[in-house]
Amino acid sequence: MATNLPSFNNNDSAASTKLFFDTYGQEALQFPASEVDATVAFFKSKGFDDDAANVVAATLLKQAKIDGTPIFAILDTIVKFDNIDLSSLVGEILNNNRTASSTLGFRVTPVSAAFARNIYA
Repeated sequence: MATNLPSFNNNDSAASTKLFFDTYGQEALQFPASEVDATVAFFKSKGFDDDAANVVAATLLKQAKIDGTPIFAILDTIVKFDNIDLSSLVGEILNNNRTASSTLGFRVTPVSAAFARNIYA
């Protein structure tokens, strides 16, 4: 069962058997250390703290592997993004990889209709 709640220690004697059958038929994702280090370093350089950089990097690496896209091609594309665009992209990536029980979002200041149409009264 997928959840957004933190994991807990399971002292059940059948925990390893349950884990085996829960992941049966799923191929483990493995990444070269250079790709992991470069992806984490990229997000740290953009102002993410250690934990956030690791989570976003792992999610991005996983999605790149599923899509068959080289991670360095993705990093070359998003290096041009400003902080707002990068935050929006990261939010979308994380939302696509979360369970449907919750989503991430941003608070946006509403814009007056007059200013939205460049009409200044």
